[in-house]
Amino acid sequence: MEWKPQVEIYDTTLRDGSQMEGVNFSLQDKLRITEKLDEMGFHYIEGGWPGANPKDVAFFREVRKLPLKHAKICAFGSTRRADNSVKEDRNIRLLLESEAPVITIFGKSWTLHVTEALKTTLDENLRMIEDSVSYLRKQGREVIYDAEHFFDGFKTDPEYALKTLQVAWEAGARILVLCDTNGGTLPHEVEAIMQLVYERLGKHVPLGIHAHNDSGVAVANSITAVRMGAIQVQGTVNGYGERCGNANLCTVIPNLWFKMHIASIPEEKIRKLFELSHFVSEIANLRHDDYQPYVGRSAFAHKGGIHASAILRHPATYEHVPPEAVGNQRRIVVSDQAGRSNVVYRAKEIGIELDPKDPRISALVQKIKEAESYGYQFEGADASFEILLREVLGEKVKFFDFESFRVIVEKRGGENTTTEATIKIRVHEDTIHTVAEGDGPVHALDNALRKALEGLYPELRKIRLFDYKVRVLSEKEGTAARIRVLVQSTDGEDIWGTVGVSTNIIEASWEALVDSVRYGLWKKLQKGK
Repeated sequence: MEWKPQVEIYDTTLRDGSQMEGVNFSLQDKLRITEKLDEMGFHYIEGGWPGANPKDVAFFREVRKLPLKHAKICAFGSTRRADNSVKEDRNIRLLLESEAPVITIFGKSWTLHVTEALKTTLDENLRMIEDSVSYLRKQGREVIYDAEHFFDGFKTDPEYALKTLQVAWEAGARILVLCDTNGGTLPHEVEAIMQLVYERLGKHVPLGIHAHNDSGVAVANSITAVRMGAIQVQGTVNGYGERCGNANLCTVIPNLWFKMHIASIPEEKIRKLFELSHFVSEIANLRHDDYQPYVGRSAFAHKGGIHASAILRHPATYEHVPPEAVGNQRRIVVSDQAGRSNVVYRAKEIGIELDPKDPRISALVQKIKEAESYGYQFEGADASFEILLREVLGEKVKFFDFESFRVIVEKRGGENTTTEATIKIRVHEDTIHTVAEGDGPVHALDNALRKALEGLYPELRKIRLFDYKVRVLSEKEGTAARIRVLVQSTDGEDIWGTVGVSTNIIEASWEALVDSVRYGLWKKLQKGK
């Protein structure tokens, strides 16, 4: 049986999302994201503005080669220019040449834009809308009409804004999308204005919503529009977009399903939203927002001891939906606010069953609080916490003993800076002394440690450091400030974090690096058993 959505999802990550500061998708990036959105069951994917740049022209050529199963590709562009023949208009011609089956065309709804931006008359603007939509329909294309600046236009001149919609509808647009282009409209205004639009056009006219987030309510405006009868929501993955972004589809979609029982994409695809969100942020080369609703890493993280205790008994006490429903997972964060429940739960997650009355738990909680008062942070350093936990319980996660290290950074004249690290460690009864160079102190120490250990532990060759963050903890102390270093490592299968703290950045880095290696080797050893 064919899937029938109640609300269509129209994605504009590749166009509106790419206008976000710091985002620059390559052609291959756009094609990869297109495949992922299609896999998710999105209904429309806006690929770009044909003719705006060579990359968008190439996209529409290459996307035709993809075996898409669900999504329709949309080309985006404006109505014909003022006083231009629609058949001779370059923008209209390029839209058709894209061969996209759907064309999303925008027109002006706000009198200010008609007279000041387009420098034309109100009547000519209506003809531009009518000619463009009608001509594209006659060429066999599905037309989605985006009423740009609709809400601002309605507030200024409701009669004219409504006329622009009426003209687009009568010319053959399949759906009329009301755009809050400046992002300044609030939900109660969306509700009131949409009510008046339906009264004028009739409930049979399909409406959509395109909301920007400049007032922080793009998702709320999208949900309100659906409540009022909108059958299409336009937005982007992770809310990417110009200025403050667009409506975040990773929030809109689960809100529709879990809160309003309105279907957009299939339920089994909603369970992949976490994966989609992180995939797009990686392609965009942007750090993922940990605090994003539903799909952020912290969306289901519990730090307070009372919360963890309640979660152990009944997850619904502090979770509005099960994290697995969107592909996320629950995390019990161990911190200086942690109680015994946090430690018991976190231990259970890593396969250690603890009796809540075990006196060692109190000792561990005390160690954690003392460490965090100094500057350690275990929220992003699960591996360092696990090492601490296992050692308190009497397990050894060691592999080697540290004796000394030395780092020399040298620069002469116009030559490149060179870094050399010397380390001395003890493995069993043997002392190992190695020297290695690197691009910087941490890289040199990493190379020296690997040189010392890879012969004994070949598993180390699969472990690599892929992220390194430094945080100054006491800025007022200047160069004598305490430093926290967080390291992310991977073996190609799993990712783990470790932490080090010191007034010396190299010492803090070494501590985090050593924990990373120790944990990685211990994990490999456990898998081999």
